[in-house]
Amino acid sequence: MKQKLYLECYSGISGDMTVAALLDLGADAQVLDQALKSLPIKGFETHINRVNKAGIEACDFNVVLKHDNHDHDMEYLHGEKGHHHHHHFPFNLFHKHHHRGLNDIVNILTNSGLTAKAKQLAIKMFEIIAEAEAKAHGLPKDEVHFHEVGAVDSIVDIAAVAVCLDNLHIEEVIVPVLYEGIGTVRCQHGVLPIPVPAVANIVDAHHLNLHITNTKGEFVTPTGAAIVAAIRTSDSLPDNFKVLRTGIGAGKRNYERPSLLRAMLIEDQGAVTTSKPALPHAVVQAQQTVIKTNDDATDEIVKLESNIDDCTGEQMGYVMNRLLEAGARDVHYFPVFMKKNRPGYQLNVICEEKSRELMQRIIFEETTTIGIRIVRMERAVLPREIRKVKTSMGEVRVKVVTLPDNTQRCYPEYDDVEAVCQAKGLHFQEVFNQIWNETNK
Repeated sequence: MKQKLYLECYSGISGDMTVAALLDLGADAQVLDQALKSLPIKGFETHINRVNKAGIEACDFNVVLKHDNHDHDMEYLHGEKGHHHHHHFPFNLFHKHHHRGLNDIVNILTNSGLTAKAKQLAIKMFEIIAEAEAKAHGLPKDEVHFHEVGAVDSIVDIAAVAVCLDNLHIEEVIVPVLYEGIGTVRCQHGVLPIPVPAVANIVDAHHLNLHITNTKGEFVTPTGAAIVAAIRTSDSLPDNFKVLRTGIGAGKRNYERPSLLRAMLIEDQGAVTTSKPALPHAVVQAQQTVIKTNDDATDEIVKLESNIDDCTGEQMGYVMNRLLEAGARDVHYFPVFMKKNRPGYQLNVICEEKSRELMQRIIFEETTTIGIRIVRMERAVLPREIRKVKTSMGEVRVKVVTLPDNTQRCYPEYDDVEAVCQAKGLHFQEVFNQIWNETNK
């Protein structure tokens, strides 16, 4: 079973919270320390401690800078006093002439001792922040030369997250929702609304789910949002899973709710099987194995429909395969005549709501369509399962369908019938009928 990481962001997410949660999950602190020491930057130390927040023990990862940093100074961030000479991030670290832009940061990461995978991940996170900040400030991405991207603690936090994820060999990450607060926060440019523009831009560009609570405070930092945008592979948890390990990372800021990020390594347990009606006598007699049961509790499906007037047959065949491989329930296309009598295709994809965004992305990437119609439909489905059955033709898979009156029908699987035909030099109809007769007595 594949292990997946689940991040529970009910108190938001920041870079240091993520590093702490991953260390608590078992990422190697020595590997991290060596990697961070290899960064070609000076002026920081890191400390890993155990802390207690709201009675819960958690790990704390702290980047200590050799200059002032007001990122965790609550009076400064949210207070009414006029600290206008301060900055949200340590903008003054590099003195007036030394602002770092994206290219400088890419060079720092490239010339570090991080693994190739960790470097790639850290650079991806920084690119996401740079794009969001550039959009917020109306600048090209390469010209974002300021505190949010240039801060040493941001570089260290992001490099550390990439090193820990790589060290834990995490490939799949589930983040259902980010909780965010309300109000304003002070930064180098003045007072910003929460979520700050960079976070709002990341949430928008990467389709993250945001839930605004009525607690005052900034729970989601640009670094935290960029980490989620870079690593999330799904926003829905499996129906049944085992928790293998849990890690809790502490945040520095103290709001009404304790600032904790919980990370879990989980294992998908698949569908839990329920009792099935009795099988036809012949199928019971044959020794058999259940391979897969459909868990069609979902009676709602989504149909995506698009008209395409300038794709070749090869392209259509390719997109069909990609959609089916990505988990579409069904894909078909048929010829249509469109406006100005242009010949084209209508592509129809049947999928579940949870895979709709992925299907849309594939259709947009692989075809010339510029619009997709979305139809939500109900459907009536017969319970069915695939079983392996021993027959006189050898072991084959059959689809067992339960009818409304609780009787069952067994349909031989096409691929297995084809394999028997080739192995025995028989005709399709002959083999199909033989298996049908044996399994449907």
